[in-house]
Amino acid sequence: MKAHSVARNYVFLAILLFAMLMGAMTGYVSPSLASRIAFLGTIFIRLMFCIVVPMVFASIAGAIASTNNLRRSGRIMWVTIITFIIAGAVAAVIYFGLVMIFPPVTAAWTNIPREEIGDYASMTQMIVNFFTVEDFVGLLTRRAMLPLIVFSLLFGFAANLSGKAGEPVRKFLESLTAVMLKLVNIVTYYAPIAFFAIFADLVATYGPQISRDYARALLLYYPVCFIYIFTAFPIMAWIGAGSEGVREMFRHITKPAVVSLGTCSSVATIPTNMEAAADTGISRDVSDIVIPLGATMHMDGSCFSCVLKIAFVMGVLGQPLTIADLPMIVVVAVFSAVGMSGVPGGGYIGEYIICALFFPNHVELAFPILVAIGNLVDPPATMINAAGDYVVSFIVSRFIDGKDWLKKARIARA
Repeated sequence: MKAHSVARNYVFLAILLFAMLMGAMTGYVSPSLASRIAFLGTIFIRLMFCIVVPMVFASIAGAIASTNNLRRSGRIMWVTIITFIIAGAVAAVIYFGLVMIFPPVTAAWTNIPREEIGDYASMTQMIVNFFTVEDFVGLLTRRAMLPLIVFSLLFGFAANLSGKAGEPVRKFLESLTAVMLKLVNIVTYYAPIAFFAIFADLVATYGPQISRDYARALLLYYPVCFIYIFTAFPIMAWIGAGSEGVREMFRHITKPAVVSLGTCSSVATIPTNMEAAADTGISRDVSDIVIPLGATMHMDGSCFSCVLKIAFVMGVLGQPLTIADLPMIVVVAVFSAVGMSGVPGGGYIGEYIICALFFPNHVELAFPILVAIGNLVDPPATMINAAGDYVVSFIVSRFIDGKDWLKKARIARA
């Protein structure tokens, strides 16, 4: 991968981070100016609110509806999905323990308006609300993100199982996904201006504590990602193919890791992961399912960042993080990661899910904070997500082709 290609993929991220920095400096130097331009950030947030519902529906339903391997290779599919979910849940639990010991924000920000306290729902009502809304119109709101994901999954399965009758629907979903991605790209061009205004207003309102807390969050994130690569990945490879699998994994993982770090895209890493899988001896039907599916479903790094984001905003709002929050945070981390696109800046779906479930009355404060953290941690998160797709194929091969699959592959190539 050439150096100028890496630079091109990072240029927008650099512009966005520069805009945040300049906005923060403006808010520190001229709070009055910051308050006057705050509306520029509100415009961006509301534009994204208008995009998120059709974006989530089209991307998730379309992906399920267009999957040719859904019935032909059902066993591979389910082993893959279960492995992704377990890996994501383990990653979320690990990081939850870390932020319990080392909170990313140690003191609540000042001048934050109090939330209104509503009535508590019963446990059964909470379960109902988790999966459904009262009617279809209720899905057309950002506050019903998880019910929308459930509906999108069911709709996608229905379209997939409808055969020829569902072909027009599948093509429509594919086209709608492409259009929504392009719409996100168009709106994202405005993001540097918006984030300049947002961070100017944040610093003017909440002071220089912001920079200290962001720095602490990054110190809690980057080292953990690299530790995870050299501990969790070898364990996965060992489960899949024993000690020889660990050596084989380290022999081939460098290129997928570098490509994912350079492109910040799981989708862009698919060809390199396919090449690594073929060189390793992983069955073609396994890699054809695991790696493309992993580009949007296997996101251990995103599970890390999801937990960090929730803990960060809870600290900002002065909400205590307790062990009772663990189940819900793990569920949201896993399922919001599944809903994220493998394309950089794919709609900020995870951030919307977090806001809708944890901070519905502080969305305009929480959303830019979550997006900023997401941008700051995106490179190492994508490296774990994308390179991990190749590693997961070891585990799937173990359950599909038997424990001696690597030895048999070497004999077949000899």
